[in-house]
Amino acid sequence: MKTVLSGIRSTGHLHLGNYFGALKNFTQLQHKATCYFFIADLHSLTTHPNPEDSRSSIKVILSEYLASGLDPDVSVLFIQSSIPEISELFVLLNMLAYKGELERTASFKDKIRKNPGNVNAGLLTYPVLMAADILVHRANWVPVGKDQEQHLEIARVLARRFNNMYGADVFPEPQAYNFGQDLVKIPGLDGTGKMGKSEGNGIYLIDDEKTIRKKVMRAVTDSGPVAPGSPMGPEITNLFTLLSVVSEPDVVSHFRQQYDNCTIKYGELKKQLATDICKHTLPIKAKIEEIYNNEPYLKQVVEQGAEKARQSARATMKLVREAMGSEVF
Repeated sequence: MKTVLSGIRSTGHLHLGNYFGALKNFTQLQHKATCYFFIADLHSLTTHPNPEDSRSSIKVILSEYLASGLDPDVSVLFIQSSIPEISELFVLLNMLAYKGELERTASFKDKIRKNPGNVNAGLLTYPVLMAADILVHRANWVPVGKDQEQHLEIARVLARRFNNMYGADVFPEPQAYNFGQDLVKIPGLDGTGKMGKSEGNGIYLIDDEKTIRKKVMRAVTDSGPVAPGSPMGPEITNLFTLLSVVSEPDVVSHFRQQYDNCTIKYGELKKQLATDICKHTLPIKAKIEEIYNNEPYLKQVVEQGAEKARQSARATMKLVREAMGSEVF
């Protein structure tokens, strides 16, 4: 059975893009492959978060994973920092990664451009830690977006480099997992592209009804179609994309006809969109709150996940040390 690994930084909350874009697929995939899902709290340290915020975020995101349908008895759910083998492999892979290739990554260039006052070593070696996350479980597949493909390529490079340097076949070369037609790309509410935490254009699974309606009603639109059959601008295309995900086909058809004959009222469209989003997210929100307040259950989940993840990681590190000659006794 193939191994799949996916993680999320322990900052912010899961939004509609996470849920419809990947999580719904993961709930099905977890029954077809060996799946590891982790909360990347070490990665988030590059931004120096407040410790209390970190603790709260980890609990929230774990609750959101579980409320969205991930099953800890089927998948492996764990917190990145609870697996010391990840940090050990991170150190070893840093010996194989070169400064020049890390400086050329698009994510590093983007981060130092946006935050010139916080150019720490963790930002530079971020792709190496990501490689350690993947390779410590010898993952075959990693679901990644376009912005992470370069990092996955670095993981492949480091896997090849280790295997060649030590003459061992320890690491498979991880490939990008593509959900194909099942992967829905959820746009943001600002008309500029995909929904994301850093863009501030998202609707979160933890949002209450009032917040959702307020966000949707403020979504960017245009002045309306100028003639029957007018092409949609990106802002309206985004709204219809969201509508097609959360609403019934006849609702989408109704508003599409109104757009085509120039009778559409964006306010009515937004009200319907908000109502249909709430139908999906409010039951999940209730589950999130229930799970979040059940600390014994959360503790059981992370301890169970850590033990499963460490079994996999320990097996990998034994092979790594044997290949490097450091497994003496």
